[in-house]
Parts: sequence; C-alpha cells; structure tokens
Amino acid sequence: MVASDSFSEFLREQLAPLGRVTMRRMFGKTGAFCDGVMFGVVADNMLYLRFDDDNRAAFEEALSSPLLSYEKKGSTIDLAFCRAPERLFDEPDELVTWARLALSAARRVAAKRKPKIKR
Repeated sequence: MVASDSFSEFLREQLAPLGRVTMRRMFGKTGAFCDGVMFGVVADNMLYLRFDDDNRAAFEEALSSPLLSYEKKGSTIDLAFCRAPERLFDEPDELVTWARLALSAARRVAAKRKPKIKR
C-alpha cells in the first residue's frame, strides 16, 4: 500500500536536510527520492531504506527485521531495502543520518548501472 499523504509530508519535512526529497507512487508502494535517486520505499506507512555492502554494518539493527520483498512465481524476492527502526521517527537527526547512508548506497547502485543511450 502507498504512503498516506500525511506520512509522505512528514518524511519530506524530516528528510529536508538531505536535499530535494520527493515521493512518487510506484508498483503499489511509494518511492522516496532525493535529487532523482531512490533511497527509500514506503509500504503501509513504514519506511524502508536502501542498503548495500558498504552500509550493511551501520544498518545491522534494521536488518534484523524482514526486508522489503514481493512474491513472484511462488517465491519471495527480497529487495535491498530494510525497515527503518520506529525509534528513528522520535530522533530526527538520527533519521537523517540513516537516510544519508541509504542515499549513498542508492547513488552507488545507480553508478553501477549502465547509462541509458539517448537517441
């Protein structure tokens, strides 16, 4: 389920120190973007943050919860997004720190993708 308007607005306000944060509905969920890079996903008003090998240790607390996943042909596919601990919503500075780590991971992932050919 996509993020509620109030939760989306809350995240935009809390994560404003990152830069231009936007929310976009996609695939029944809501993507959280900063300057065009998707660093998070909101499902059922829960924030999931991008992780990779570089920030995995910093997200150890979050990785104890189930990852964002979907079902495909009878099997579960885990995505590289872990659920942000709820305590972060009471600690705005730490929420921004975690979001910065997620944004860095998202930028690394984006840099590894092959560039699109413009015609």
